[in-house]
Amino acid sequence: MISGYAMMGLVNEAFGAFREMQKLGVVPDEVTMVSVISACAVAGALGIGRWVHLYMEKQMIEIDIVLSTALINMYAKCGCIEKAKEIFERMPVKDQKAWSSMIVGLAIHGLAEEALVAFSRMEESEVKPSHVTFVGVLAACAHSGLVSEGRRYWSNMIESGIEPSIEHYGCMVDLLCRACLVNEAYNFVQTMPFSPNPAIWRTLLIACQKNKMLHRGEIAAEQLLSLEPLNTENYILLSNLYASVSQWEKMSHVRKMMKEKGLKGVPGCTSIEIDGFAHEFVMGDWYHPEAKEIRQVLKDISERVIDSGHEPHISDVHHNVVDEEKGIYLCEHSERLALAYGLLKTKAPVPIRIVKNLRVCSDCHEVTKIISKIYEPEIIVRDRVRFHKFVNGACSCRDYW
Repeated sequence: MISGYAMMGLVNEAFGAFREMQKLGVVPDEVTMVSVISACAVAGALGIGRWVHLYMEKQMIEIDIVLSTALINMYAKCGCIEKAKEIFERMPVKDQKAWSSMIVGLAIHGLAEEALVAFSRMEESEVKPSHVTFVGVLAACAHSGLVSEGRRYWSNMIESGIEPSIEHYGCMVDLLCRACLVNEAYNFVQTMPFSPNPAIWRTLLIACQKNKMLHRGEIAAEQLLSLEPLNTENYILLSNLYASVSQWEKMSHVRKMMKEKGLKGVPGCTSIEIDGFAHEFVMGDWYHPEAKEIRQVLKDISERVIDSGHEPHISDVHHNVVDEEKGIYLCEHSERLALAYGLLKTKAPVPIRIVKNLRVCSDCHEVTKIISKIYEPEIIVRDRVRFHKFVNGACSCRDYW
């Protein structure tokens, strides 16, 4: 049950089942603990994850190579990469999965150099890299703009006898698109020995929106809609493409198509763990029991951010409304609400850790940098793609994400 809840993303239910198990006096084994740790990783629930780790030590549950690897994955996905590295370095024996988990963890934190050093150490240890290892290596290159290195590792992978999978092709397309090499990425997709999956077409469509490449974007969108005609996100991305080039009539047509098909956008959702419970916020959500207090914190944030000289990135709002309304939309993004709650319930030097289901927008990214400088907390954001660590007005991604 715990494993099933964790796999479905029902994190609080997974923790509830574990607590019930303890009340009934059922002694958990290594398999149970792997499931609980996995649930912590899904939720980004570092506090609970730390408690589970301490519980295992107190109960003298043997932390074998499987549990150690699960802990590395959990700490990395909860934004505590230093703890993940500490556990990894203490492991007397490191197998393929342990090395791969560490490399992937470093990659999603944007620590490309460390990820590539770990890969070199893996080779020196004569542990054969797997296809997952190379996904981590290529993702590390993508998150840091290391195009030439990514091409080199791609060649090394093929030379080592690993047949590129759809995930590897996706990493390379992501690498090229992030570096604004959209035409090269498009041509690369044409060379694939199998049909691109929706994720690859989405990556291309997002890059076309970012670079205002209407024709290429429409081609990607056509392919995407043929593969996933009922996925709301695809229509929103196409709508955003048209909005980015001020094609409002085409944007309205896409929105009309969504309405006719009964499709509604997936709202941005951000969670924050406070006192062992995951609080979730969606855009414009004012149903939280402490909504009044959150509004007050948001007001204070808004005033202080404006005083700092910040100009809202209204281009991030893809609605044909006046600029003032766009500014209101931005202020009610789910990550702003979670951040406000974090500021309300914690005090520096306790870090604020939040998890978002979508990619963080550029305005929220900039505002979070300002918050980290004004209020002085360390803020760790896990979005759909990677981690961002904000300290004293700067982000670990170096504004490349």
